[in-house]
Amino acid sequence: MKTATKHFLNTQDWSRSELDAMLRDAAAFKRLRTGQQLAGRSIALLFFNPSMRTRTSFELGAHQLGGKAIVLQPGKDAWPIEFDFGTVMDGEAEEHIAEVARVLSRYVDMIGVRAFPKFVDWSLDRQDRVLEGFAKYSEVPVINMETITHPCQEMAHVLAMQERLGTQDLTGRKYVLTWTYHPKALNTAVANSALTIATRMGMDVTLLCPTEDYLLDERYLDWAKQNVKENGGSFSVSHDIKAAYKDADVVYAKSWGALPYFGNWEQEKPIREQYKHFIVDEEKMALTRSGLFSHCLPLRRNVKATDAVMDSDGCFAIDEAENRLHVQKAIMARLARELDSAGRDAVTGNRF
Repeated sequence: MKTATKHFLNTQDWSRSELDAMLRDAAAFKRLRTGQQLAGRSIALLFFNPSMRTRTSFELGAHQLGGKAIVLQPGKDAWPIEFDFGTVMDGEAEEHIAEVARVLSRYVDMIGVRAFPKFVDWSLDRQDRVLEGFAKYSEVPVINMETITHPCQEMAHVLAMQERLGTQDLTGRKYVLTWTYHPKALNTAVANSALTIATRMGMDVTLLCPTEDYLLDERYLDWAKQNVKENGGSFSVSHDIKAAYKDADVVYAKSWGALPYFGNWEQEKPIREQYKHFIVDEEKMALTRSGLFSHCLPLRRNVKATDAVMDSDGCFAIDEAENRLHVQKAIMARLARELDSAGRDAVTGNRF
């Protein structure tokens, strides 16, 4: 019988004190990179989509803490997986999540999952069925490596802001999450996560987007409102570039597709094309209070942000990317401690 397992699917599932503790651990790992917190442990990293930073930082992070990472790409070097029930599996999928998650749980101590939306039907994609399928059937902790949210990026982002602003307390800092143009519609995951974590940290958050069509899903807007009530700060939506940027401490840029046009991207494209001026440039950053700028990467220069902004002293995108390594070590180490407290053998993964 499956016992309760602590997963890292969204930061909203963890208390503020738990997140703060992991951030402190990440800062410590940044100072002293190696350890034995994962000695005898292993993690399976399942990539349903391409990756550079995520794969590198997780593999290296496990290694630096004495663990072993196994990289799998379902549909390429591993069997395609079915996630629905009642499906007659006479198509591409060779095995079902109910078997995959349980078998991997017998081999490894943790499972990481990276699976982007299908970009056809948001009512289905918002269910996060791949991640939730693993979480349901896995008997070991599951880590979200980016699906419709990106909690590891959130943690790296916060750590970088704390470093640049010189304080762990981000309460009351003005934070602008701005939509930017991209030639194709992109996932809302990083935007969902940035909104979640900035409000969780008590910042004064402005979501800047061209029109109401580009608002994020109600789930994340509701999380933002809930976070403000619990942690202070504020949350507002703006379509006014100058007002949003004025006196900002941090500007965070991301491109995403308009949810009302989900799956109908050809209809959305001419709308999106009207807002190329949302690019982050020197003129906009001059409106800030000597504001910092970042992006999750990869970033198309002179489309999302200008060369001058990316190469400025105020840009901390590289710091944020580096911090993926450190926060993910903190997350894996925390989950390893959860396994120890649950009575799971450090080598075999079997329960006592």
